[in-house]
Amino acid sequence: MSEVRNVEYGDSAVALPNEILRSVVGSGVHGIAIAGTDDHDEMGVYIEPPSHALGVGKYRDDYVWRTQPEGVRSGHGDTDLILYSLRKYLRLGIRGNPTVMLPLFAPDESLVVVTPLGTELRSMRSSFLSQQTVERFLGYLRSQHERMLGASQRNVPNRPELIEKYGWDVKYGSHALRLAYQGFEIASTGTLSLPLPVRERERVLAVKRGEVPRIEVSLEIAGLEARVRTLLEHGATPLPAAADVDRINDWAIDAQRRHWGWG
Repeated sequence: MSEVRNVEYGDSAVALPNEILRSVVGSGVHGIAIAGTDDHDEMGVYIEPPSHALGVGKYRDDYVWRTQPEGVRSGHGDTDLILYSLRKYLRLGIRGNPTVMLPLFAPDESLVVVTPLGTELRSMRSSFLSQQTVERFLGYLRSQHERMLGASQRNVPNRPELIEKYGWDVKYGSHALRLAYQGFEIASTGTLSLPLPVRERERVLAVKRGEVPRIEVSLEIAGLEARVRTLLEHGATPLPAAADVDRINDWAIDAQRRHWGWG
């Protein structure tokens, strides 16, 4: 029997000692994990050394650790960890990446690592939310919706076991509906609730369990997307057009200075 080895990219000696924030992400933080079926995902942020931030060398700006080899889909009992350098994390957050937002809004019980600087970063969560964030949520939503319908032209992973059992990939459906709910919440209220509110959580879980017909799920997703688009087009959202880059950038410079003990 061949030995199964964990996959690791990046420098753990750089990333792990300099972490400021890490949380559970994926189904766990959304409150839609199904016991015995979902893997465990974590995402975090570390402050890169001054030589990485200011030097001319080429360095990885993330650290990845997985229990499954590259190209193998994670399953129950597997763990996926991704840590981003502060600069990379902030770039992704400012652009509205939905997954990157999760450590900022995760409930306390989902936090794995949080230092005082991590707490400060989380306190600025509203500075990241913008209409651009909503557009990114809609983009991810459409991608998942297409895959759910089997209409994507991309070579994307599928789950034959789900298609055999339910006739369609209910996991793509649950992702798409969850993104639709969250996009609408951000656009209408200017915040993100984690885990999902009870009603939405139960609905997404029902989809994930194959209890809702695909056409019904698709119509609900399309309806939510249309409501979000109406909010944006009519200026009925409390969100600014873009993230507060100046505030985030000023904090990042000061955070690096304090972390490394610069004057």
